[in-house]
Amino acid sequence: MEEKKDKGFTVKDKRIFSSDAETPADDAASRQEPSGTEPDAAESQQQPNEDAAPPLPDITFSSFIISLSSSALFHFGEIPDPITNKKQRNLPLAKQTIDILGILKEKTVGNLTNEESRLLDNLLYDLRMRYVNEMQSRRA
Repeated sequence: MEEKKDKGFTVKDKRIFSSDAETPADDAASRQEPSGTEPDAAESQQQPNEDAAPPLPDITFSSFIISLSSSALFHFGEIPDPITNKKQRNLPLAKQTIDILGILKEKTVGNLTNEESRLLDNLLYDLRMRYVNEMQSRRA
């Protein structure tokens, strides 16, 4: 019995982009004569957009947990929405973010530097106290 071998397939994007590097060029400019060769690497790279945002900072564990704590502060209504500029409160989401930070603390025991561990402990303490105060003020 003869078995078929799966050869798979390759997808190659042969569109040519205009100078703004976002939209394909018109049909006449996008037609290429088949040459059987691949374009030079320099030709295939797109020019960076001059209006592009500056590069993002490196992601570290500390910046990651600070980002999560900022998310919790957003859900506490401490930080306004960057689009609407309105403060919104969602305590269940704030609690969920605090719980995620707690899980990270449990799962990273022994793998953090002293500074990372202190930062995580301090953020968790602050966020948990905010949550307790919010819940007590709702009951009063």
